[in-house]
Amino acid sequence: MIMLALDTATALLSVALSIDHDPAETWYVEIDAGQRHSELLMDMIDGLLKTAGMVPADVDALASMKGPGSFTGLRIGFSAAQGMALALGIPSLSIPTLDCMAIPHQHWPGIVVPAIDARKHCFFSALYRGRGNAHAAERLTDYMDADSAAIVQALNTVTRDKPVLLTGPDAELLATALHEAPLFNKTLLHLDPIRRRGYAKELAALARAKLATSSTADIAAELHSGLLYLRKSDAELHEH
Repeated sequence: MIMLALDTATALLSVALSIDHDPAETWYVEIDAGQRHSELLMDMIDGLLKTAGMVPADVDALASMKGPGSFTGLRIGFSAAQGMALALGIPSLSIPTLDCMAIPHQHWPGIVVPAIDARKHCFFSALYRGRGNAHAAERLTDYMDADSAAIVQALNTVTRDKPVLLTGPDAELLATALHEAPLFNKTLLHLDPIRRRGYAKELAALARAKLATSSTADIAAELHSGLLYLRKSDAELHEH
């Protein structure tokens, strides 16, 4: 199976072309796109397919980020995946962004906390624990749109003595906020050294696993549920 995965959730735009289950057979491209996702995405897909010696008809399934993340970025990736899937007659899946950021740390001995800056002193985040397998990390909390105090409360609920790994594009910003927060042991905090990057490879891996274990009806229902924004856009808030 050939899976095309589109990570448009953050400024780090990435696309992966995953062939079967061999990590060595994954073609990948990433760029710090800022807010240029709509301008760059289709050219990146086309270039990656050409580099791999393929055409769109060779793709068997598509995956995009479900969120949370950039409102505009998520919509661009979701729409592109849906449009291509419809044109090619193949399945399209969406995977929560934070799950993709947590999966590389399956063997971390404590808690994994991915972070995306949600502005207004808050973060999109969740708490995970590695399960030592390649398919998923165990999510311990709901997906959160939370300030540092709420994240500290969640951390203190699940652990007081295990190391905490902060990952994702805005892990450093969260680390600063947690260091300033009371009632938390700062010596537990660690930063993922390669935290700021695209996650299309992880998206492809999770989508492949989901496709193997889900029915067509389940996948359709998941897509129909829409994107995971966690927060209304500023435009929506100004309407009320």
